[in-house]
Amino acid sequence: MVQVCLNGARGAGDGAVVPLSPQASADAAAEAVAAGATDVHVHPKTPCGRDTLSPHAVAATVDAIRARVGVPVGVTTGAWAEPDPAGRAARVRAWIVLPDHASVNWHEPGAEELAAALLERGVGVEAGIWSGTDGAARFAASPSAPRVLRVLAEVTDTDAESAESSARALLSALDGAFGRPVLLHGEDGGAWPVLRLAGRLGLASRIGLEDTLFLPDGRRAASNAELVAAGLAILRRERAARGGARTGCGRGA
Repeated sequence: MVQVCLNGARGAGDGAVVPLSPQASADAAAEAVAAGATDVHVHPKTPCGRDTLSPHAVAATVDAIRARVGVPVGVTTGAWAEPDPAGRAARVRAWIVLPDHASVNWHEPGAEELAAALLERGVGVEAGIWSGTDGAARFAASPSAPRVLRVLAEVTDTDAESAESSARALLSALDGAFGRPVLLHGEDGGAWPVLRLAGRLGLASRIGLEDTLFLPDGRRAASNAELVAAGLAILRRERAARGGARTGCGRGA
């Protein structure tokens, strides 16, 4: 599985390629799926480009994307979009169009109640476990843990030299993640090293303008689709090398 993360909390200052409106997000999603993405993660925006959990904004964005692609569509529930924990759960209960899944950052206040609200409505929960937080420990004690759709192992270390070791430490802290599927990804300078590790470990991953604005060679990405194509090429190489190592291919066997 390769998820495209279309925009994240980025805004107009990050460049015109970052999709902010429902239609721009739908166009970007369609291009990314054509390039090979099998899942979409998007941050619905207000007209001025701020992340929001507003029922109307979520509906407009999810409907627009679903009209263009046939893959699952998920949204954020990050605390920056609605700082009040009770307010976040209330927003979810007021959604008029339901996404297929929504990410819940387990280190944020109210994560347990928010996950319960999503599950009650039949929305899959992506458990966002950030490195450098107590998210893994809180998730391990969560009654919702066995019910989540998957775990997003989110590496916040943006140093290309240390991101892989941070990713391995995070995976170790998750210790099996209650048997739930794991999607491993990094951000900014750590995005490509962590994606390569995901390929070597056979884990799902994601790529898109939320996680990085740059291609592996350092050029500015022209689109989410370009990032997805580059990510898939890397994942295929890493998985092929992993398969070859298991069978002894390429080592004179």
